[in-house]
Amino acid sequence: MPTVKPNPLFGPNRFKLGVFSANADGGIALTRVPERWRADWDDIAAVARMADRAGIEFILPLARWKGFGGETDARGTSFETLTHGAALAGLTERIAIFSTVHAPLVHPIFAAKAIATIDHASHGRAGLNIVCGWHQAEFDMFGVGQADDRYAQGYEWYQVFAGILAGEGPFDFEGTYFQGKDIVGAPVSLQRPRPVTMSAAFSSAGRDFAAKTSDFLFTTFAEIDSGARHIADIKARAAAVGRDLGVFTTCHVVCRDSQAEAEDYYDRYATREADAGAVDYHMAMKQAFAGSHDPHVFDQYRKRFAGGVGTYPLIGTPERIVEEMVKMAGIGFAGTTLSVVNFKDELPLIVDRVLPLMVEAGLRQA
Repeated sequence: MPTVKPNPLFGPNRFKLGVFSANADGGIALTRVPERWRADWDDIAAVARMADRAGIEFILPLARWKGFGGETDARGTSFETLTHGAALAGLTERIAIFSTVHAPLVHPIFAAKAIATIDHASHGRAGLNIVCGWHQAEFDMFGVGQADDRYAQGYEWYQVFAGILAGEGPFDFEGTYFQGKDIVGAPVSLQRPRPVTMSAAFSSAGRDFAAKTSDFLFTTFAEIDSGARHIADIKARAAAVGRDLGVFTTCHVVCRDSQAEAEDYYDRYATREADAGAVDYHMAMKQAFAGSHDPHVFDQYRKRFAGGVGTYPLIGTPERIVEEMVKMAGIGFAGTTLSVVNFKDELPLIVDRVLPLMVEAGLRQA
């Protein structure tokens, strides 16, 4: 087997960064502005190479099978994440490449084979973002109902997936949701005992699931200071099962030379030219099925859902954005994902201006 370097998510930078949602039309911005991200493949490839050269730690796609309607049918066009990961493995050299997989919709034996393929193609840079799903319209497309206990279903899925990649086969599995006999899979992953795994959750059940299955958990917060409470809770749940769990957050970003310019553009794309129909639909579905946000966020932060589906806004100059990141790191976040309105146009400013300031602030190595 080839020599495998540690996955970049275990690298030396104090505050790690990921590019999130570039595989989908619109990214996470629910907006009508003409420059909105179109997720053309050549542009995705260019952004992946740019992030790779810059030393950004990971690429995280979102898994969508159906859009959110509105004028733009936000995310109605997206690239499937396992094949997306395999393609990017051949275009990049250092960056970790995650695939986001719906446990109820993709069988764990297939997922284990696909992730192992990406891990070999990338020489040990594959990752899994395991999600249990919440968008009812997508389940309806597959003719699959949502489980009464989706995290119990997800944990069974993980046990089969991880057992294959650890080389435990042949083994039998008899669960409530998954059954199989003489389960095997080869090759196993280069990363041992499995590739790095993450999940996203806010609810108590979701955090307990992450504590048992994941190396990193993504969570949201209303204000940075409140994140400390969430981190303490997540860490305690992991410690209770004898594990350590890194905690990331996720942000939508407008970086400009002046604060006024950044705030004006944020107001333009997330208020004046928001896709109201898509925002209404997304918020309603999230509130009904996801359990992924503080409840009061739905009432107070409509702009955040248009700007970045309820994630935290990093809006301002490079200096202001790094100040916010310093606060996040100070309360214990391991890093954040970054999403923008147009990745190809806006990521260069982040690379050229924000990353050097992060080095000066002690968040990253030169």
